[in-house]
This record gives sequence, C-alpha cells and structure tokens, in this order.
Amino acid sequence: MTPTVPDSKTLTIRPSPELLPAHEHNALEAGRDYSWNRGNYSPSIRAARIWTFVLTLSRRLWMDGKAWSYRGGMTEENLAKRRRSRAIWIRETFLDLGPTFIKLGQLFSTRADLFPTEYVEELSKLQDRVPAFPFADAQTIIEADLGKPLGPLFKSIDPVPLAAASLGQVHKAILHSGEEVVVKVQRNGLKRLFDIDLKILKNIARYFQRHPRWGKGRDWIGIYGECSRILWEEIDYLNEGRNADAFRRNFRDQDWVAVPRVYWRYSSPRVLTLEYMPGIKISHYEALEAAGLDRKLLARLGAEAYLRQILNYGLFHADPHPGNLAVRTDGSLIFYDFGMMGQIQSDMRSKLLGIFFGVAQKDGNQVMKAMIEVGALEPIGDMGPVRRSIQYMLDNFMDQPFENQSVDSISDDLYEIAYGQPFRFPATFTFVMRAFSTLEGVGKGLDPEFNFMEVAKPFALDIMSQTSPNSPGLFDQIGRQAAQVGSTAFGLPTRIEETLEKLEQGDVRVRVRSIESDRLMRRLGSIQMGTSYAILFGSLTVSGTILFVYDKLPLAVMLFFGAAVIALAFVRLLLRLNRNERI
Repeated sequence: MTPTVPDSKTLTIRPSPELLPAHEHNALEAGRDYSWNRGNYSPSIRAARIWTFVLTLSRRLWMDGKAWSYRGGMTEENLAKRRRSRAIWIRETFLDLGPTFIKLGQLFSTRADLFPTEYVEELSKLQDRVPAFPFADAQTIIEADLGKPLGPLFKSIDPVPLAAASLGQVHKAILHSGEEVVVKVQRNGLKRLFDIDLKILKNIARYFQRHPRWGKGRDWIGIYGECSRILWEEIDYLNEGRNADAFRRNFRDQDWVAVPRVYWRYSSPRVLTLEYMPGIKISHYEALEAAGLDRKLLARLGAEAYLRQILNYGLFHADPHPGNLAVRTDGSLIFYDFGMMGQIQSDMRSKLLGIFFGVAQKDGNQVMKAMIEVGALEPIGDMGPVRRSIQYMLDNFMDQPFENQSVDSISDDLYEIAYGQPFRFPATFTFVMRAFSTLEGVGKGLDPEFNFMEVAKPFALDIMSQTSPNSPGLFDQIGRQAAQVGSTAFGLPTRIEETLEKLEQGDVRVRVRSIESDRLMRRLGSIQMGTSYAILFGSLTVSGTILFVYDKLPLAVMLFFGAAVIALAFVRLLLRLNRNERI
C-alpha cells in the first residue's frame, strides 16, 4: 500500500536492486510475538515479570550450592552442565523481557570478571533481531520529530524496513535532491520502557548489593549506573550522529575507511538519516571473492583500523561485529552503527603505559599497581594471591612468541584468572577485549593464517618505545621514575611511624593460614560428626529392636526409619572424607 500525506504528495515504494548496507540485510519476518513489542508498558506488570525472573534466578542459584539438587552428585561435570542450562534460560528470558534486557545482556557478555564463562558465552549469542513494528508508527515518529509530513521530506520511502532491531528499524528513502538515504527510526515508547525498567533494575541492584553472598566484593550499584548511562546514550540518535562525524574526521586521511554521512536536517533524538552506503558484509566470503577483493588485505585493514582507533585517536567502535562492518567494491571498509562507542582519555592512555611496561618486564607487582591506578583492580588486604595470579599469567604469556599468541586465548586466560578475584574491569577495557576477539575471528574467516597479534606488534612496539610525538621520551620516563622514587623515600619515615603506632595500639593483626592445618581440622570435625552418627544409629537400632520385641510395631518402624536416615548420612560423610583425602 502506498502511504499518502496531507499535502497530497504520494510516496512511491522503490526497492533498490543494489547491494544493501551489510548491517541491514533482509527485513525480518513477523515471527514471534513479544508482549513488549505491542507498546503497552504497564509499570506494575513489568515489575511483576522482572521480579519474578530475579527471584526465580535467586532460588535456582541457591539450589546450585546444594549437593542434594544434583543427580549423580555435585561433580564438576554436573556443575558445568547446570551453569550452561542456567545461562541458556537467562538468555531466552532476556529476549522475552525486551530491549532493555537485550542490551543489558549484551553488556553483561563483556563482564567475564563478574559472571561464569558459560553465562558470558550464552549472553554473547543474544541476537538483537526482533519483529518490525508497523510503518504507521514509524511515520508518526518521523513527522512528529521533524515537524513535517513525509511528502515534503522525502521523494520516496520504502515502508518495508531493511532491518529491525530491539531499539529501532531502518527504512530506505530518497530525498527530493535525488540522494539515497537510510532513515533509522526508534521504537515508539522506548524511552518510557527504559525509564520503567531502569527504575526496577536500580532496586534489583540494591537487592544484590545487600545480599550476603552475591553482594560481597561486587559494586552492583556502580555497575547499574554504568549500564544505565550506556543505554541512555545508545537511544539518543543525535549522539550517534555526533559519534559518526567524529569517527569520519579521525579517518579523513585514510581513503580505505568509509563512514556514512549524517543528514542533520532530517535527524532528531529519535530519527537519524544517513547516507545510503551499500557494501558487502565482511563475513560474506564468497561474495567478497566474487567481487575480486583481496581477503588477506581486508583482514589486515580491519585490524589496523581498530588499532588506530584505540592507540591513535582514543575513540573506538565498541561493537564491531560483522553486521557493522562491510566492504565497498573498491576495497574500502565501511563502518556502521555508532550508538555504542568507547573513549580512552589521554590520562588513561598514560596509565596503560604502566601496564605495557610491566608486561614487557614480566613484573607482576608493577602490573598489579598499574591496574589499581587504572581502576581494573580493587585493592584488598592481602594482595599476594592476586599478584601471584598476574605473575602466573605473565610467565605463560611471555613464554610464547608474540606472533603465535591469540587474543581469544589471552582474554580467556585473563577472565578465568579474574573471576573470583578482586578484578573490576572497566567497560572500556572489556569493550576493547571483546572487539579484539571479534576482529580476530573475522580476520581468521577472511584469512586462515591471519594473526591479530602480528598486526598489533608494530603498534605495541611504538608504544613501548614511546616514539609517538605526543608521548614522553626516555629522559621524561627516567625523570618520572626518579620523582616517584624520591616521593617514596620522603614518605617512608611517616609510613614507618604509622606502622609502629598501629603496633602499639594493637591495630595490626597477623594472620597465618596453613592449608594442611585447615584440612586436618575439617577432617577432625567430620570424624567427630561421624562418631555422633554412629552413636545415634546404634541407639535408634537398639531402641527399635526393644520396641519390636514388646510388640510396639509402629514406634519400632519409626525408629528403624530414623536409623536408616542416619546410616545414609553416615555413608555420605564417609564418601566425602574419602574424596577429600584424594584431593
């Protein structure tokens, strides 16, 4: 049906035979009907659904720590299987709960320092592909935000969206000047949904913060604030337009990078009009070969473009999945979707130098101190285990040639060490690691021999040698280290005096922990409990036998049943003792 507008102009439907932008391939089928897609957002109903999910999750997590809830015992295999099924259920529930939770799940998929590996892997599969909303809703939003009917704005617009996501959908259009554009329209009522959900999530964050088990060592209120900020920024299309302009300016001297131009006259906080820039999706390898493009060169250019964003410009694309990266027929790379961007301030980059130098020197102590300065590590009373974990990774990391290392394996090792330790990776850090892993996967798809670390080597060496004109030189580095040593030396007497004062006041406690002693104490406790079980079993059996002899059958049966329960508990205790002995 051809939509009409009040000034009697008719908008024609004109599907383009050309290649669509890679991130907009194929309009979605109606498919599954989600309740949140209807636009009727009731705060009470949303609260009931969300809190039902949270309380159900809490109950299931509580059961995960109970041995009796596992068929076949609480083995490592059963634990991993339970975590995997739990992660799949969380991913499906997030999709049912709508845009807020889809985006939240995508953010959580970068936080391997907070969640088990199975959760991170499943949440990373969370697809932001949902049914489209009616074109009439899109038309209403465009006309309300731009202040004109569609006719004076566009020569034609396709009512069938090129693609639909949880936050909005994209329509192809032609301006009266003849320029082809894409119009990104936000879902109706999305801000209201975010407002309702984020208020509920704030209370949930407080609930987890106060929880005796899940709140320990976790800043859930801070995590909520960070996620809330990112979500609000992503639904501000004017902010996305500014990001796209800044990204284009950074790459203005590289003709092998292309960014769609923003049409500001046709844009608002809920509508973003961009240059129509078709390309071949970077993961469509057969189409790339058919177009005569060099796949090895494309893999290297993709990695180099991202390294420039991180190390040279400090502004980087935080979601560089294959749908947001395409290739033009001339071999240049096209970047799409600038709603989620990361920024590294100049002072942060200087702090990261400390980590680079510590890694190069295999100095776990220096890396630990630098990570505390960056905010990736929370200082605790005993930092010895943390330092040893970092040193262990450095020893294994540096034993391999630089070119043979994999971003994926490095990040997996890092997150495995970080989980359960006081590491608090900032969103910027996790975005960078996820992007590096994604680009490495794309690169290997383009070129099986591709190695991201090999491309990164010149950039890393440039930082290590500090050859950048904006970076301090060797003498500056020596001067800074000398000043640090001098500051430490001058502060030493005060620190000694404070320590002596604490000793005099009895404020210093020395804690000695012996693993063998702990194990022996646990064994003695178990033996004592076993003795109690044996005595109780014997007493119940003798009493039951006496009652049975005197024809008190009901009481005798009850005592025999109690004895059987005690015997079962005794056998389980013996099995646990035997298992602990083998560890």
